[in-house]
Amino acid sequence: MSLGRRLSTPAVILVIVLSVVLAGLLVWRSALDTDADGAPGVSGTPSSAPSREPEETGEPDGAARPLDGAVVVLDPGHNPDNREHTREIARRVDAGTHRKECDTTGTATESGYAEASFTLDVARRARTILEGLGAKVEFTHDGDRPYGPCVDERARIGNEAGADAVVSVHADGSGEGNRGFHVILPARMTEGSADTRRITGPSRRLGEHLVGAFAEATGSGPAGYLGGPVAETGLTVRDDLGGLNLSQVPKVFLECGNMRDPREARRLSDPEWRQRAARGIAEGVEAFLLGERDGARSGAGDGA
Repeated sequence: MSLGRRLSTPAVILVIVLSVVLAGLLVWRSALDTDADGAPGVSGTPSSAPSREPEETGEPDGAARPLDGAVVVLDPGHNPDNREHTREIARRVDAGTHRKECDTTGTATESGYAEASFTLDVARRARTILEGLGAKVEFTHDGDRPYGPCVDERARIGNEAGADAVVSVHADGSGEGNRGFHVILPARMTEGSADTRRITGPSRRLGEHLVGAFAEATGSGPAGYLGGPVAETGLTVRDDLGGLNLSQVPKVFLECGNMRDPREARRLSDPEWRQRAARGIAEGVEAFLLGERDGARSGAGDGA
């Protein structure tokens, strides 16, 4: 005889209910035990693995970056809105050894791509790379002012930032057929309000690193049209630029190419080439700063 026939109907129902309740209790208890161990819960859906804290793995909060602690100032040459403020930028200011115009409009390609737009774009791209290397990057302007700043203020911004390196980004406006880049270094002088004796040595080293890195990144060569040593070294020295004369920190000007030559203008107008130019600037600055740190640790002097 079957169990169903031996038991009355109410008894069968009671047995079924008790079985269901007992099974539920067993599942609930199992869920509590496994949840405490971080295993799947009642629903069977895996719980998220706990995130690993640095102290659990022995890893630091953030890996050290090569330029941590360094301060770099980028100086995008001119200002896209200078052309709307010709009277203001014509005002004469101190340039160290003389007085000169606050700023100029800069040059442009034949198609109208302005030097001021070029320099701002390249500087922004270089900033992103340098910040990724750990540097604190400041700008003399970021397209956020109606004109300028004037050349004396550009120098002052780098000085007040206590910059380890300053690069003023420009493009040349020479004649057609003239191609290549060059780096302008401050002349050694003590005249008027200019005293560059402490910065000529490190500025030259910054320039040398920039020449090598920029040439490698962009495929450009030194500006042969300038003649003399610059055609070989990519370096020239000037004593008429207020931004260099008034600097108290290592600083150079980089003329990335000639906007008035059609072939070179096409390169400078190309966003991909501008990215390479920015990489060249960032790598040149990085090499300089790391070299200065090594020199300081070994006790090497600045030299001139």
